[in-house]
Amino acid sequence: MILAINTSTLQFGLALLGEEGELISEFFMSEKKGHYGSLMPALDFLFSKSKLDISDIKAISVSKGPGSFTGLRVGISAAKGLCHALGIPVIGVSSLEALASQILESSLPVTAVLDSRRGEFFAAQFAWSGGILYRKSDDVCCKLENFPSFFANTGILIGNDYLNQASQIKDCFSDNIILAPVHCWSLRASSIGFIGFKRFSVNDFDNLNDLEPIYFRPPDIRTNTFPVASGSFHK
Repeated sequence: MILAINTSTLQFGLALLGEEGELISEFFMSEKKGHYGSLMPALDFLFSKSKLDISDIKAISVSKGPGSFTGLRVGISAAKGLCHALGIPVIGVSSLEALASQILESSLPVTAVLDSRRGEFFAAQFAWSGGILYRKSDDVCCKLENFPSFFANTGILIGNDYLNQASQIKDCFSDNIILAPVHCWSLRASSIGFIGFKRFSVNDFDNLNDLEPIYFRPPDIRTNTFPVASGSFHK
């Protein structure tokens, strides 16, 4: 059994896949900032409702980014901790690859987009050939107006926030873009899991100690502006 974890987006999720790669159960939560504290209770809920035991997990597939700085740290830390405790391998999966894989067997290139910050987007382009999803570009982080220079042959566009992304990006292109169906516009943990299962079947694992999130920039951490009391403390 494979446990899949996605915390690269605000819509975090968990999924369990069976011995043949079939989906057993999935938990999806669409929320705003600060909800990753629900991750471990959600994991407990997933197992209790599925009537499965966590000791049956053979590997963990986890989103490694790009995506939310805090979310990636939470998800990868949880995956590493569970893998250490259970003595099982970890598989880090590209968030953009997993999102693109939700468009099956398209003859057109698939451009996957995730929200960044400061008006920018993470994006990469993929293509299907012979039932295998291939990468056509490296991950990029760019502003909306620069999209056409990175992806001239856009094909199908899929993102993680239909209401805020679809119309904006479509306006940057002429007629050479097709929006993915609206129900596809959420990165699902099961997509992370399906890619992880394929790698698990050929023993393609990541080094547990070396797996790190994919970042494009340092975290946006601001200096504390509150005054600090002067003086010293005495026992």
